Amino acid sequence: MATDMMAVRKGRKFDQVLEGAREVFLRDGFEGASVDEIARTSAVSKATLYSYFPDKRLLFMEVAKAQCQRQAEEALDTLDPSKPLEETLRYVATSFLGFIFSDMGQRIFRICVAEADRFPDLGREFYKSGPMTMRSALVSYLRAAQDRNEVEIDDLNLAADQFAELCKADLWPKLIFGLQTRFTDAEVTRVVDGAIKTFMARYGR
Repeated sequence: MATDMMAVRKGRKFDQVLEGAREVFLRDGFEGASVDEIARTSAVSKATLYSYFPDKRLLFMEVAKAQCQRQAEEALDTLDPSKPLEETLRYVATSFLGFIFSDMGQRIFRICVAEADRFPDLGREFYKSGPMTMRSALVSYLRAAQDRNEVEIDDLNLAADQFAELCKADLWPKLIFGLQTRFTDAEVTRVVDGAIKTFMARYGR
């Protein structure tokens, strides 16, 4: 049943609806975005909107997937594998944190958690659209770094996951438990520096 509810019908005005919804969600947030406003901004009727997305959550997740995929592609396009390992890790870390700490990133997380029982596919679809892409790219980069004798890693997938978790230290728990909603550049740099040093202490040669 959940899979059926995840199905999204595409058509001639699909991209038009998606772009209009993206504008409204980024401006008003999920709760503040009304279907009427999304339809008006997209220049389509409510009937057309509902024919594509019968549930606002599905529309939001489609927008979120597209946004996440766009940001992942932009990050990968500007990733320079010829740079020193620590510089590349810093770039990956700041790109990753920049998204999960953004308003859109936080809304995606909250909706995935809130709707996990009703729409279990939401989280999986979102993960495949961006985080999995970045993880695969990091694994490939670490493999190349290992070939250059810069690191010694037995399990590349585990190492990539460990680095992502190190980047969330201290800040992520404060965010999800509502202790803090914004972080200064100095706070982020402190955590990223620590993540890189810890990672290199474990895997660097």
